[in-house]
Order: sequence, then C-alpha cells, then structure tokens
Amino acid sequence: MTTVDITNLRSVREALGKSQHDLAGLLGVSLRAVQSYEQGWRHTPLDVQKLALLLLYLQRRNGDQPRPPCWVTRGCDPKARDACSSHEFGGGHFCWLFSSATQRCKATPEGTDSSLSTCVRCPVMNDWLTA
Repeated sequence: MTTVDITNLRSVREALGKSQHDLAGLLGVSLRAVQSYEQGWRHTPLDVQKLALLLLYLQRRNGDQPRPPCWVTRGCDPKARDACSSHEFGGGHFCWLFSSATQRCKATPEGTDSSLSTCVRCPVMNDWLTA
C-alpha cells in the first residue's frame, strides 16, 4: 500500500476503492458535495475528512498485532495523558479523530495548526496510514 494524502478526499476515496457516489452515501453528503470537494470548488469540512479517514482506518486495521495507544507511542506525561480525550475514552488509536480547533493533541508542538495535516506527521497515524 502507499501513503494516502489525507487532506485530499479523492486520494482517500481511491484508497477505499469507492466511487464518488458510494463515498457520498457513506459520508451522508450529496454526490455533488463529494465532486465539489474533490475538484476544490468547496473546502472539505473537517467532520467529513474525519469520517472518511475513519472508514480508511477500519479498512486498513489489522488484528494480527495490537499496537500501543497514542499516549504510549508519543510518550505523554501523566498530566497530559489524563487531560487527553483519547485517553479518557480509551481511543488510543483515534487521537486524530478527537483533534479539533479546541482539543488538539498535547504531544504536538505548540503553534502547530489543529488540522489533520498535523496528524499525518504523527507516528500514531502513520502506523496505519502507510500500512
């Protein structure tokens, strides 16, 4: 498999092996919306990007070896870990799903943006994104 450009919905859709019509149904948006996002006529909303990535994660996960949660991989100190939504809800492989403008990973350097483009550089996401 190759690395997917997570900021490009078409790249994610192609990695999923879905048509625009199929992806629109899975994401709960119109076909025209998917076309608009892929053509760059409209910005892909963060919630749509995250749902598409969740589908990709579910497709690519493999049950052959358990992976450590993000707070272990990133070496988060206990205070940061306890304040983390991923830790609170036991979603140590879904830290990218919990990130937002108001809740970003405490392990990312200060001043980085809160978009998913920051997450793609993280070893937690890279582990399954390049699998």
